[in-house]
Amino acid sequence: MAEETKKPLPERLSGILVHPTSFPSPFGIGDLGEGAYRFIDFLEKAGQKLWQVLPLGHTGFGDSPYQAFSSFAGQPLVIDPKHLEGLGLLTGEDFLGMPEWDDTKVDYGPAIQFKTKLLKAAYERFKANVNPELTAEYNAFVEKTEWLADYALFMAAKDYHDGRSWLEWNDEFSNPNKTQKKALTKQLEDGVGYYQFIQFMFFKEWFSLKEYANNKGIKIIGDIPIFVSIDSADVWANKELFQLTKEGFPVVVAGVPPDYFSETGQLWGNPLYKWETHKKKGYSWWIERLKVQLEVTDYLRIDHFRGFDTYWAVPYGEETAINGEWKKGPGPDLFVAIEAALGKLPIIAEDLGDITQDVIDLRDQFEFPGMKILQFAFDGEENDFLPHYHGYNSVCYPGTHDNDTVLGWYKSAPEKTKDIVRRYLNTDGNNISWDLIRACFASPAKYAIVPIQDVFSLDENSRMNIPGTSGGICWAFRYRKEYLSDFLADRLKSVTELYGR
Repeated sequence: MAEETKKPLPERLSGILVHPTSFPSPFGIGDLGEGAYRFIDFLEKAGQKLWQVLPLGHTGFGDSPYQAFSSFAGQPLVIDPKHLEGLGLLTGEDFLGMPEWDDTKVDYGPAIQFKTKLLKAAYERFKANVNPELTAEYNAFVEKTEWLADYALFMAAKDYHDGRSWLEWNDEFSNPNKTQKKALTKQLEDGVGYYQFIQFMFFKEWFSLKEYANNKGIKIIGDIPIFVSIDSADVWANKELFQLTKEGFPVVVAGVPPDYFSETGQLWGNPLYKWETHKKKGYSWWIERLKVQLEVTDYLRIDHFRGFDTYWAVPYGEETAINGEWKKGPGPDLFVAIEAALGKLPIIAEDLGDITQDVIDLRDQFEFPGMKILQFAFDGEENDFLPHYHGYNSVCYPGTHDNDTVLGWYKSAPEKTKDIVRRYLNTDGNNISWDLIRACFASPAKYAIVPIQDVFSLDENSRMNIPGTSGGICWAFRYRKEYLSDFLADRLKSVTELYGR
């Protein structure tokens, strides 16, 4: 009798969600320096294969990664000053007068002020050609990076107008033709050069870190918001792609109706796409956006995936998201065009909230994994967030950046929910963060991702964001370097191996 061939088991991977701003660093905000590399080492020691980040863009008002000045540019605040010093672009004197930082929280005001001072000092030395090899590398970057010219001019013009929105600029700046752009680029030459320089440094550091992670078998999951900020190079340079008045103001803005997170919905305020124009242009802006982001990361989570099927349009000027209406999005047409240009897409669909069958069909047509959040599972109703209903082509999370930490969630949960959790997980709840990590890793889902706060068993004071709010703890979480202990790495590796990840 011939020996039966053993069927290979399906691939199962796990990893950690943490944004670079959360890494330990002596400069007030996490960066792509030593703290980032030590985190990758921790992932390797803990047997993890995935690192998920939030959007990596140059943040604007409110410091949210989901409201950036560009869909393409990187976050200059995470450039590592020690690297700049090693390149001869900073000296010890540049660090004099550095504030004393809270190593568990980003204070964005002082951090932006201090990091900007360092970056501008580095740019002044760079202009003096202290490192000719670096200058040649920079020139090649500028030459090949198509989106850079509009971004750098937009940011230089923003500085020229003391940070005001482009909607407040005069017509020469707010709506320039090609000839005017050329003249403005010359007029604002130094500012344009500065923003080109900081993007060069961001991507130089980022791709070095990505290579380090990939060489250890770790892949990076990126994140992009479906919509862009009104005060962005994207809208300023591509007005025809958005639903705007002739003066440039939005006609309608993005949000979601009342849901789990808010009784009045969430009013995001982003301008909405003019999808018929995107289609006429062959979805070229979207193709380029995803092409660039899939060079920066290995997978890509798209926030608010439902908006590709139908999106919530709120009249501009409304104070809440209640008075909106559902409008039809591009549907499969967009992804057919993108796949024709880029091939099969390694995309994760954020399919949370009020999801219709049409959204599910769109997700499944392109075989995009959806998301399963364990904090939504234990309300006493049968739902597909319960682990025994998870499909293989999905990603399981205890919670995301928009949720409380597991410990914070459990502490504030109704007693009915706590009882269901304890009975379902066969636990007394005294180590609830790790109880949910185990449930997440045991899930049938192909991917399991845990926020780093839950690995550390941190409470509500360490959550990353509270949807619909700004300031306070939002986007400010940092962890201390000693938190990445060998004990936790071994513990995580043990759970990972136990559940075949």
